[in-house]
Amino acid sequence: MVKPYQNADISVFWRPERCRHSGICARGLPAVFNPRRRPWIELEHADTDTIVAQVERCPSGALTWAPRDREDAQ
Repeated sequence: MVKPYQNADISVFWRPERCRHSGICARGLPAVFNPRRRPWIELEHADTDTIVAQVERCPSGALTWAPRDREDAQ
């Protein structure tokens, strides 16, 4: 199951079955990725470039992103 989160520029997709809970997302950008909060991803707390850079650090590939005009890229 893919869970999408969006801002005006991008969609961030989370695949819970791939997640290894390394915590890299939460430690690197805790205002956006907070596993104690629901929803745990809130993209409004950082600029798009910062979010993209953090998502690309996900070691398991559980987090991915696509421009809003390419939402089919999930």
